[in-house]
Amino acid sequence: MKIQNLIRQCQKQDLASQEQLYHIYNQKLFSVALKYARNYKEAEDHLQDSFITIFKKINQFKFKGSFEGWMKRIVINTCLQAYRKEPFFEIINENQIKETEEEIEDHDLPLDFLLKIVQELPNRYRLVFNLYALDGYSHKEIAELLHISDGTSKSNLARARQILRQKVEAYQNLTNQKSV
Repeated sequence: MKIQNLIRQCQKQDLASQEQLYHIYNQKLFSVALKYARNYKEAEDHLQDSFITIFKKINQFKFKGSFEGWMKRIVINTCLQAYRKEPFFEIINENQIKETEEEIEDHDLPLDFLLKIVQELPNRYRLVFNLYALDGYSHKEIAELLHISDGTSKSNLARARQILRQKVEAYQNLTNQKSV
């Protein structure tokens, strides 16, 4: 069944079509949820909540643009919504921010290690890092999504990069010591 027909059937609340749509997209959307979650279980919960929202709002999809992109935005917003209630963003003076790009040398770092260290970041840093570095949002867009200032977004990104760099360097040092 073509995806457009499947979407139309889902808009008619057809359960078999909803199940089929879930099986087509659940792994791709789970990977999005996993980026924003603290752990696997939390990502599963976010994915479940996202699909509930997708099926509730599927009539709002007007076949303009990417359906997968539309669903991805719902997953991201569902994940962010779970954290918006938590008062965890640092409010800082924008004049204190020095925006630097942290370069991390990629020496065949395992993907599971990278995912683990991103998930270990405090919420405020993980969300901003993922939105900016992985999903291409601007600081202005992040500020609007998370109800923070541009400066707070920049500061949280800089801190996330610093933490990640330190963890990668520690991992690389440990790996180098083992190979000696």
